[in-house]
Amino acid sequence: MRFLPTDEQRDFARSLDAMLTAADTPTAIRAWAAGDPGPGRAVWARLGEAGVFALAAPEAYEGMGPLPVELAHAFVELGRHAVPGPVVETVAATALLAELAERGEPGPAKRLLPGLVTGGTVATLALDDVSPYALDADAADLVLVVRGEELRIAPGHEEVRVSADPVRRLARPAPGGELLAVGPEVALAAGRARDWALLATAAQALGLGLALLDRTVAYARQRTQFGVPIGSFQAVKHRLADTLIGLEFARPLLFGAALTFGSGDLAAAKVTAGEAAHAAAGTALQVHGAIGYTEELDLSLWLRRARPLRDAWGGPSWCRARVLAER
Repeated sequence: MRFLPTDEQRDFARSLDAMLTAADTPTAIRAWAAGDPGPGRAVWARLGEAGVFALAAPEAYEGMGPLPVELAHAFVELGRHAVPGPVVETVAATALLAELAERGEPGPAKRLLPGLVTGGTVATLALDDVSPYALDADAADLVLVVRGEELRIAPGHEEVRVSADPVRRLARPAPGGELLAVGPEVALAAGRARDWALLATAAQALGLGLALLDRTVAYARQRTQFGVPIGSFQAVKHRLADTLIGLEFARPLLFGAALTFGSGDLAAAKVTAGEAAHAAAGTALQVHGAIGYTEELDLSLWLRRARPLRDAWGGPSWCRARVLAER
């Protein structure tokens, strides 16, 4: 078993980092929050061209996977750049449809997976047990809903809520809609989709935390007080070091879970990465001071994402209970 990333995996992550840097994601994030998904959809199309969504789909349906380790590397970069939209939910929907096909229900996969894999279709997913609200249903082309042993395409959405991050809008899918599949295999496939969502969300959280730490270290080096950079103060050094330790502790848990793909390991990675990112946000806000609250500063786009990612697809209590149940 290999624990270090390969050269190809490193190159893939670097190429995504370069692409997203050039894409000016802060502009796309602000437009998405204002109800204009156009710039975000342009970023989405480039992610599809890069093969990000194909990593969760088998080759039989134009995918490249399943490749959970590569997907973890990709979503660290998506978190680092705070890419807007239901990227995790699209991966989870892809995994759900692929698992249904493996269990003898290939119809929905043949119909829907090609669009998801190429990035041509933006999908969101609601599972009634762990994620009953659909993220960005108003901007999605496809809203899939699992209730019990039924998989449906929702006819619309209602009860839209804005989370702590105004970029993330949550909606209750409307009842009814086209029935795609029914039976115990739907519930089993939903469990598989949830596992992929845990992995992708944990990777996003790790990337977000690393970006917050990088920005905070850079600010601590340039901001001066009493004639010296604030990064030279012992209290600031300790806070930054604690944040780095938390993120670096989460990193091996994330990639270990991607290798084993066990539910308990995925839940452990999710809670650890989520808590580390949330702590990184607290450190960033404290070191930046009052300027950290301003919406004009790009930092706010990352700060607001930390808590929703920590709680998405199973909050800390749910994840810890999952770990204990698996042990």
